[in-house]
Amino acid sequence: MIALVAGPARGAGGCIAVELAAVGATVYCTGSTTRERRSEMDRPETMEETAELVTKAGGTGIPVRVDHLDPDQVKALVERIDREQGRLDVLVNDVWGADHLWNWDTPVWEQDPEKGLRLLRLGVHTHLITSHHALPLLIRNKGGLVVEVTDGTWEFNASRYRENIYYDLAKMSVNRLAFTQAHELRPHGCAAVALTPGFLRSEAMLEHFGVTEDNWRDGAAREPSFAVSETPAYAGRAVAALAGDPDRMRWSGKSVTSGELAKVYGFTDVDGSRPDVWRYIEEVVEGGKQADPEDYR
Repeated sequence: MIALVAGPARGAGGCIAVELAAVGATVYCTGSTTRERRSEMDRPETMEETAELVTKAGGTGIPVRVDHLDPDQVKALVERIDREQGRLDVLVNDVWGADHLWNWDTPVWEQDPEKGLRLLRLGVHTHLITSHHALPLLIRNKGGLVVEVTDGTWEFNASRYRENIYYDLAKMSVNRLAFTQAHELRPHGCAAVALTPGFLRSEAMLEHFGVTEDNWRDGAAREPSFAVSETPAYAGRAVAALAGDPDRMRWSGKSVTSGELAKVYGFTDVDGSRPDVWRYIEEVVEGGKQADPEDYR
């Protein structure tokens, strides 16, 4: 299996790359953060580290620095994959890198439009540019898979205000990208799926709550729904399950959660649980149901 994971230096992208490696994939790990140069998010995690973890997990990790907003760089990347592998089986569009560009619950007239438009470029345009160049290689063989990583399913986002107008547009757009790509890929026997993790315990989120993976439950004192959070490995296992499913076309065009796929494929998070924070939000946070967060793990 040959995979391109765009944006794997940290969070869900990093663990998606590693979990694909666990099923023997060769994974091209691409993005802007390397040991020599950080992206504008200025995080310490690097693609080289992810690629090393991929190889350690049983696959082959190949780090390539690529600005996914630069069509020429993405084109050169795909040409390299074609030259070295002759095929592409899985494309994961996980580029984001825009956490520093938005404010919670702030109306559009109080947002910096330059930052907002940059967020849309990073969160949506990168996916479009990457798909434009990568899909001609992917459709050479039936069974290819595109995974668009977002925040919130189509159904969840369509009925709620998601943080601010730019973030809302970006995350809803990525769901739509999976739907439209599924339509265009179907004649070629390839699938496109939108995947959303739940409340993700990424490196940045752990720092935000002032906890580590060892004591992460302490973060629930600040935000109760954090008790239903999941590790990035959960989303990684979801992608690996999709990639290994010969009947993956049944998911094409759909918007799904890690927890939903866990119930179908039988995988768990690293602690053996199956977190379902989206149902917790609907039933407890919004619905007022009295329940123990552990009931949603």
